[in-house]
Amino acid sequence: MLNYFPKFFTSKAISIYFAALLISNIVFFNHILNFKWWIFGMVEVLAFFYYSNEITRKWQKYKEERFLKKVLSTAFFIRLSWMIIAYIFYNVMNGNSFEFDSADAIGYNQDGMDVASLLHSGELAKYFVYMKGRYSDMGYSLYLGSQYYFTDNSIIIARLIKCLIGAYTCTIIYKFSKRNFNEDVARMATIFCMLMPNLILYSGLHTKEVEMLFLTVLFMDRADLMLRNRNFNFAEIAPPLLLAASLFFFRTVLGATAIFALFTAILFTPNKILNFGKRLVLFIWILGVVAYFVGGTISNEVESVWKSRGNNQSLSMNMRATEVNGNKFAKYMTGAIFAPMIFAIPFPTVIETPKQENQKLINGGNYVKNIMAFFLLIAVIYIIKAGKWRDYLLLGTFIIGYLAILTMSAFAQAERFHQPVLPFELVIAAYGISVITKKQKKYYTWWLTLIFLAVVAWSWFKLAGRGMA
Repeated sequence: MLNYFPKFFTSKAISIYFAALLISNIVFFNHILNFKWWIFGMVEVLAFFYYSNEITRKWQKYKEERFLKKVLSTAFFIRLSWMIIAYIFYNVMNGNSFEFDSADAIGYNQDGMDVASLLHSGELAKYFVYMKGRYSDMGYSLYLGSQYYFTDNSIIIARLIKCLIGAYTCTIIYKFSKRNFNEDVARMATIFCMLMPNLILYSGLHTKEVEMLFLTVLFMDRADLMLRNRNFNFAEIAPPLLLAASLFFFRTVLGATAIFALFTAILFTPNKILNFGKRLVLFIWILGVVAYFVGGTISNEVESVWKSRGNNQSLSMNMRATEVNGNKFAKYMTGAIFAPMIFAIPFPTVIETPKQENQKLINGGNYVKNIMAFFLLIAVIYIIKAGKWRDYLLLGTFIIGYLAILTMSAFAQAERFHQPVLPFELVIAAYGISVITKKQKKYYTWWLTLIFLAVVAWSWFKLAGRGMA
């Protein structure tokens, strides 16, 4: 079994990225990508694949304590560096420190300042009246407002804390991966999360993804530990249930997915690990949490999201097809089309299209995700063939459950909405790398060819849909 990411894979991935980038811009030369986006994309791809090969080899010799210290310090340094670059870059480009199309970020910032002001005046109750039961963003606004209360509305300090949280999240991934797989997989998965451009990106933004991802990863880790520990007590049961409940205050469907994954894992966990008595106790606890936290307004919100899933997707795609600079092909994009690609999408935007700055900035990160999906699929095939699927019920149910909801939503192709499952996809990809056979390596070339064609086709799709090709 491999305990590092071989150069055979990383060098080929880098080569195909440059080939897809060059061919797309030669074929569609009239819409050649602005040079700054070339720089972002090349740095993202080169840094991830080059250093994932180097570091997974070199850091294997470190003892666990030193390894985790290296991960924490390196992950923090990377995120801090990006946070500083992003702060300067967005101020130069936009005249403020917020990203492109920053309606959500500006709204969160304003809510945070409002909460801080209400805390100073002792009138926080007014905020809950204002929200009127809109729980899905309440958690982040309260969190940000609490920070602003102590830091005089400092955006820099808020993002510095994001860098710390993002770095620490990588160390939790290590513990989770080691418990589910083994030491070698855990180290690879942790390094992938440390280097993944799409996970680094949000340390320099003002949206809720870093904190929401931290709570998600912590929930999965505590829930997994609880299920694998045969001596259940309040101290072990309470944290995962409270963390699952907290997710409803960041993204409603994420909280619902967490509860569903926990229910499923408990239901199908082998009796030798979880006997009937313990299973019953856990079901009662979860039902209690569901009844208390998910009752009333939150349950109505979940139900509303579920009932309107098809209409929301259809309306959103039709709107994108008819709006200015919209894509006329968007109306044909349905869940049936998204489903087969859901582990790999979104594809990178490597040609110049209007009002797509955020997508162009992270084009390299999206390409990395496209490539890593191959190893995820290798792992899934191995797990199914080996009959080990029950060993990863919590992990599998959470990923499949969330992506199933995303597939039927209006955000299936939105990179930001893939964040909650991205670290876990990297964990499974690391396992895929560890178990891949020599025979399966030939399929990697086929996958690279497929991704190359997909990137070029995606470029045509974006331009032709706007009448620009």
